[in-house]
Amino acid sequence: MPVCSWPGFCSTWSAPNTYGNLFFPKHQDLQFAGLLNPLDSPHHVRIDEESEYREGVVLVRPTKPGQGSFVNCGMRKEVQIDKKLEAGLRVTVRLEKQPSPDSKTRKGLVVSSHHPRTVSGLYWGYSVRLASCLSAVFAECPFKEGYDLSIGTSERGTSVDQVALPPFSHALIVFGGLQGLEAGVDADPNLEVSDASVVFDLYLNTCPGQGSRTIRTEEAILISLSALRPRIEETAKKSRSN
Repeated sequence: MPVCSWPGFCSTWSAPNTYGNLFFPKHQDLQFAGLLNPLDSPHHVRIDEESEYREGVVLVRPTKPGQGSFVNCGMRKEVQIDKKLEAGLRVTVRLEKQPSPDSKTRKGLVVSSHHPRTVSGLYWGYSVRLASCLSAVFAECPFKEGYDLSIGTSERGTSVDQVALPPFSHALIVFGGLQGLEAGVDADPNLEVSDASVVFDLYLNTCPGQGSRTIRTEEAILISLSALRPRIEETAKKSRSN
C-alpha cells in the first residue's frame, strides 16, 4: 500500500497495534497517525484476550521440513501455522485449542481475511483500494458480478428520508470532495456525462437541511452511514424473509 495521506491513514488505522509498525515504517505522511482515536475493532485483539481468530505477521524463523511458518499474532506465544509462507506476510489465523498451558507455541490455520466475517459473522476490519478515477472504482470492482447497488451522496440528491433501498448483494457508497461528486465526474476521462446522478443507481442527500456549505468527508461518512443503516437492515431483513 503506497504511503499517502488518506489511504495511508486508513490502512494504518485498520492494522492491529501489535505489529502495525512492521507494515508501516516511519514516514512523514504518517507522523500524526498515532493521534487518531483507536478503532478497537474485533480484529484488534489484546495480548491476553481469547479469540478464535487473530491477525499476524510471518516471522523469519527456521522450521523443520514439512512444518509451517511461525507467526507473531500479538500473543505471549508465537503461533505455528499449517503452511510455509514468505516472511513479512500479513495473515489471518484461526487458532486451534491450546493442548497444554506449558506448550511453547500455539497452533493455527491460515484462513482468508474474509473468513471471520463470512463464516463466524465477525466484523474483521476493512481493506483499502486505490483507484485512479471514479470510473475505475466500478471497473476494478473486486466482486465478479460487480456492484448491484451504487449510491452517490450529494446535497443535490434526493432526500434519504424519501428512499427505500432495493435488494442487493454488494453495495457501493461514494463520497465526493469539497467540490462534490460532480467535480469527480467532470474530471473522469472515461465518463461522458454531464449529470453526475446518472452514474449511480441512487443519488442521495444523506444530510438534508445541513445548514453548512460543506461537510468534511470524515463527517459525511459517519452521517451517511447512520442515515443508511436502518434502510440497509430493513432491506436485509426483507431479503432473509423471502
